[in-house]
Amino acid sequence: MSADFAERVVIINGGTSGIGRAAGELFAQRGARVLVTGRRAEDVEETAAVSEGIEGLVADASNPEDAPHTVAKAVELWGRVDVVVNNAAAIFVMPLAEADAERIATTFATNVTGASLLAREALPYLEASGGSIVNVSSAAGRKTAPGVSHYAASKAALEHLTRCWAVELAPRGIRVNTVAPGPTDTGAFVRQGAASAEGEKAIRQQELSETPLGRLGEPEDPARWIVELADPTADWLTGALLAVDGGFSIT
Repeated sequence: MSADFAERVVIINGGTSGIGRAAGELFAQRGARVLVTGRRAEDVEETAAVSEGIEGLVADASNPEDAPHTVAKAVELWGRVDVVVNNAAAIFVMPLAEADAERIATTFATNVTGASLLAREALPYLEASGGSIVNVSSAAGRKTAPGVSHYAASKAALEHLTRCWAVELAPRGIRVNTVAPGPTDTGAFVRQGAASAEGEKAIRQQELSETPLGRLGEPEDPARWIVELADPTADWLTGALLAVDGGFSIT
């Protein structure tokens, strides 16, 4: 793959921490102009300060009004959009007996609807540049686990959106692929899902025991494959799902 994204513009929603931030930094290192979004202004400012190639925007993927604002900001800054990375995610530990409409709605609004609307808004620009969409799924989209059924279902939906969009958008010259990370040490599980530090530790130990390569992922592990899938020289690759999970999904 080439190492040159010079003059190319990348949007990453949920790009202020973890995998999204790592991907943004890698894109910027390769010359891209990167717009990252996040819900907290302080996180947006901190991420944008990392590189001259990164700009930030406070936006919430679950809010339908923020998708057009995000694309408009990228076009205002740089006049084009070449890559959309749908990385923003909502995850709740929510056994069926404790499921409630609000958390289910938030999960799908962020993980499915938000990804769809951001991609929709970017379509004219992606077509003009021969660009691509990279959706960030999860091993949970294919591997069962108690307590995360709605999150898992939303990621399975995102993976099938990838396949459908790949066929639909191929005539327009737009590629669509998915990276599906396994257990990755981003801290998001503690912030959004785990009831306690002890519970998080127990889950992480279980995940580690099910990962053949013997370690949890670091944000950079899936991030570099997000960049590679977006590389314009990967021009015969669409509809693919790349599991970057240390073998977690096959155990």
